[in-house]
Amino acid sequence: MSSLNPTLITFLFYIVAMVVIGLMAYRATTNFSDYILGGRRLGSFVTALSAGASDMSGWLLMGLPGAIYLSGLSEMWIAIGLIIGAWLNWLLVAGRLRVHTEVQHNALTLPDYFSNRFNDQKKILRIVSAFVILIFFAIYCASGMVAGARLFESMFEMSYTTALWISAIATISYVFIGGFLAVSWTDTIQAGLMIFALLLTPIVTLLTFSDMSQVTLALETARPQAMNLVGDLSTVAILSLLAWGLGYFGQPHILVRFMAADSVKSIPNARRIGMTWMILCLAGAVAAGFFGIAYFQQHPELASVVNANPETVFMELTKILFNPWIAGIVLAAILAAVMSTLSCQLLVCSSTLTEDFYKSFLRKNASQKELVWVGRFMVLLIALLAIWMAGNPESKVLGLVAYAWAGFGAAFGPLIILSLFWKRMTLNGALAGMIMGAVIVILWKNLFAATGVYEIIPGFICSFIAIIVVSLMGKVPTAEITDRFEQAERLYNETK
Repeated sequence: MSSLNPTLITFLFYIVAMVVIGLMAYRATTNFSDYILGGRRLGSFVTALSAGASDMSGWLLMGLPGAIYLSGLSEMWIAIGLIIGAWLNWLLVAGRLRVHTEVQHNALTLPDYFSNRFNDQKKILRIVSAFVILIFFAIYCASGMVAGARLFESMFEMSYTTALWISAIATISYVFIGGFLAVSWTDTIQAGLMIFALLLTPIVTLLTFSDMSQVTLALETARPQAMNLVGDLSTVAILSLLAWGLGYFGQPHILVRFMAADSVKSIPNARRIGMTWMILCLAGAVAAGFFGIAYFQQHPELASVVNANPETVFMELTKILFNPWIAGIVLAAILAAVMSTLSCQLLVCSSTLTEDFYKSFLRKNASQKELVWVGRFMVLLIALLAIWMAGNPESKVLGLVAYAWAGFGAAFGPLIILSLFWKRMTLNGALAGMIMGAVIVILWKNLFAATGVYEIIPGFICSFIAIIVVSLMGKVPTAEITDRFEQAERLYNETK
């Protein structure tokens, strides 16, 4: 255990640093808007890196390298789809959503925006969208808990349950204290740590070989299809992997970063920074899994842990190849990936429960201080639910993320896109699309998974159709609704 002490020290230092940032953010949090949206004052650099870090969870350093290690470059279609989807999301949605949410009575959450956008007097849209967020984020948060537990379990040889609680407490502490500003500031640091680890690890792995021919030989021996981008994938399988990109349009923890930008003018620069960071990180994750195949083929005596669970390939390479002090820094990147996404998800769930249930139905005149503290306790509530869901040690990070990603993408993606571009859209159309998307994803996942079609594809298509058909069947939106939409469009065009 003594050899792990430097790694443990590095980890503890990292966790303490995150909590200190939480305390700094606590001093800058004066009202509920600060706690859940940072007062809409994030610059382009923080907007870009916090959006990227909150997007790329433990999946980036565990799920994706593990999938590449198991199947080769054919799993890279996920990364390609994500890059396309993220770029379109920055280009089409980011700026417009920033303006529209402000024009729509300064909406602080997505349910708040939907309710204001369509004058939902009965608050049905607010309730349904809040339930969708809570259902799928509970699954998403559980994936973060699993990833964090796997990290602590692997590094410090502790039980899964103990590892689960320690990793959860590390994240909960700074979200509880500092809210959105703490999450955004820590995300920026964590994004830097992640890109450092993802670029360094595959390079060091590659340097263990004498030349590329040795790498190629090891790859061909271990996985003959590893270098084939198509492999044995069918057209349906490739489309399903690319379809991950559709999910970006409906992810609340990413969309909230756009809402928090200080100005529409910050978005183009944020897009360039964010996409550069994302492409480099995805390339590093793919390379780590890919070169990991060759490395463990050359060193089969070290491969037992990875062969038992491919999602540990990045961790095992780091532990084997680096000095314990450096390994601590690199492996903290996995904790950074887990904490950055999980913290944002906890905060979105907290803001939904506080703004869209507590304030809307229980305490309409609640003070700002009261709302901040209710928000903090909601973080604890959602975290406990996610810990309970993550209690099964057999849970796979990629599988949990895929389900939640599809649920949000199908339920909210078409709704977000059409609400920003089509003023003829109606409240009933929005409600029909949201319900259709969520229900189709759940049904497809449980009844038609054998088809090999990723559930986001039928869910997204059916949601899009439902919104258009139901909207056209209903009455034209009122002048008040269309006037606000046109006001937002004018403001967007003037300020972009």
